Amino acid sequence: MAAHLSVNINKYALLRNSRGRNTPDLLWAVDTCLAAGAHGITVHPRLDERHIRFSDVPTVFEHLRVHHPGVELNVECEDHPRLIDMVIDLKPAQCTLVPVRPGEVTSDHGYSFPDDGVRLRPTLRRLKDAGIRVSIFMDCDPGPMVMAAEIGVDRVELYTGPFAWAWGSPDQQLETKKVWDAAQAAVDAGLGVNAGHDLDRFNLVALKDLPGLLEVSIGHAQICRALEVGTTTSVRELLAALGYSST
Repeated sequence: MAAHLSVNINKYALLRNSRGRNTPDLLWAVDTCLAAGAHGITVHPRLDERHIRFSDVPTVFEHLRVHHPGVELNVECEDHPRLIDMVIDLKPAQCTLVPVRPGEVTSDHGYSFPDDGVRLRPTLRRLKDAGIRVSIFMDCDPGPMVMAAEIGVDRVELYTGPFAWAWGSPDQQLETKKVWDAAQAAVDAGLGVNAGHDLDRFNLVALKDLPGLLEVSIGHAQICRALEVGTTTSVRELLAALGYSST
């Protein structure tokens, strides 16, 4: 079965925030992406609220619950009490924990083991006790996958930035192998596999048969393509890259 596509709507929020009103409407974006065939929605609230705001998260969650029952919300966030409390209050299907460096433009690295594993344990326990599936952001390195499994996560989201940047370059084969090896190590450790960062309709084709791949979350490439062809077509192109029929 092909991996699911979860569309990250952060950049719709970023565009909305630039004018201070409600255009584009995030719930319109949710409805349009799902009508085009997306399987889920991702939001990544940050403490500076530069795109998704804290108030957006329960609004999107409730909209999905009422109008799209069964569609999963994936909340990506750092391990910060304010964010984790919000996630536990809402109980989305999945929480993806992502390490953050002050001042970073976007997520650019996975967790480091064993040190981060020790720090994450209490948060993982809280999320799991609340019945929330937990994924953590990881570099494409096979070595730490066993340690990730040992701290109790359900999935890892492989950081695919280096793979995406190498696409079409002499390093493409090497970076693709790194993703493959990390995914296989995760599967061998009993973990589910998600993937995300700079994936698009071209490079995604190379990952559709990745071992254990359950979900990809894509935001930036989707909205950039939407500027050219519209939201509906941009989502359908990603689904086609994953192997879904256009019919």
